[in-house]
Order: sequence, then C-alpha cells, then structure tokens
Amino acid sequence: MSLVSKPAPTFEADAVSNKQFVKVNLEDYKGKWVVLFFYPLDFTFVCPTEITALSDAVEEFKKRNCEIIGVSTDSKFSHLAWINQPRSEGGLGDIAYPLVADFTKKISEDYGVLLPGGMALRATFIIDPEGKVQFELIHDLGIGRNVDEILRSLDALQFVRTYGEVCPAGWRPGMDTMKPDPEKMKEYFKKNPKGHQ
Repeated sequence: MSLVSKPAPTFEADAVSNKQFVKVNLEDYKGKWVVLFFYPLDFTFVCPTEITALSDAVEEFKKRNCEIIGVSTDSKFSHLAWINQPRSEGGLGDIAYPLVADFTKKISEDYGVLLPGGMALRATFIIDPEGKVQFELIHDLGIGRNVDEILRSLDALQFVRTYGEVCPAGWRPGMDTMKPDPEKMKEYFKKNPKGHQ
C-alpha cells in the first residue's frame, strides 16, 4: 500500500551523526523536504555506493531545503563501526547525514519495506515540508539508486508545488512544463510533437 499523499509515519530513534550517537526525530524536520531512504544492511556491497553518493551530493540537497536520513535495521554500534571503516576498504568514512538504527524494525514496518527475514528493501521516500509523503520508490536489493534521479524528482515536486504546472517524462529544471488543462496542455505538445523533450 503506497504512502504517497499520506502523512509520513513519524519516529524517534537512535542514529549516528558526525560519528556521535544521537536521537533523530522526524518531527524535527518539519518545514524542510526530507529524503528518507532505507537500505538492507551495513557491511554489504551495493549499500556503501549509495550511502556515499548521497553524502557526496548533500550540498545539492541542502540547496533545495532538503535533508537526508538513512535507515537500516542494524544497530547504532554497527553503523558507527561501518562509518569508522575507510571507503577504500568498503566502509563509509565520513557521512554528511544521520544513519538511523531501526533495530526494532518498527520504522521499516511502518513504511512497508520490511522483508520477512528482518531487513529492509531498498526504498526512497521524499517527504514534503508539511510531513506528507510525495514520492516513493521501492525495489529489490541488487540494484543501487541513482542520486541524480532523486534530485530530479525532488526538483519536479518542488516545481509543481511552486508553479502549479506539471512535469513531463524526463523533465529537468529549465525544460518545458505542461498546464494541467485539456486545452492549455496542447501548447506543450505543439512545441514537443514527440510528446517528450
């Protein structure tokens, strides 16, 4: 069951941020956009490529008033050990956002991403400043996320909210958008006869 257009399930949980144990409360992020992503397990293969790619792009998200939170069902101690392992050895090194320890598995369950074996699927949620889920992408474990696509989706959500126009396939900032009206949308198709840019 999709969470899109529904309030994001709130949580307060242990996390690691700046190599310190902290509490993360989703309510504290109200007023900002949030990319909340779930990954299967620490010390695995695809996960560090995603986690570090998102960390390396954190300034791009901050420019868009967006914070990132990572979640897995590992403990905070496992998170810290992985962060303390250098990237050259499959570790994370310094990460620019918190990694939440969903050791009770409740957060993964509330977001509908918990597998029977006790770990989470790869899942990405974009939550708006009012705390509603506006985007979700859930997929199997063997493929990593594309940070550029997450940014593109965030840009599109923010554009629609600001201007009330809708974004066609592959839209990026600066490209043509559509007016959500049966007559006015024809302007877009006259400029883009293939139906996309």
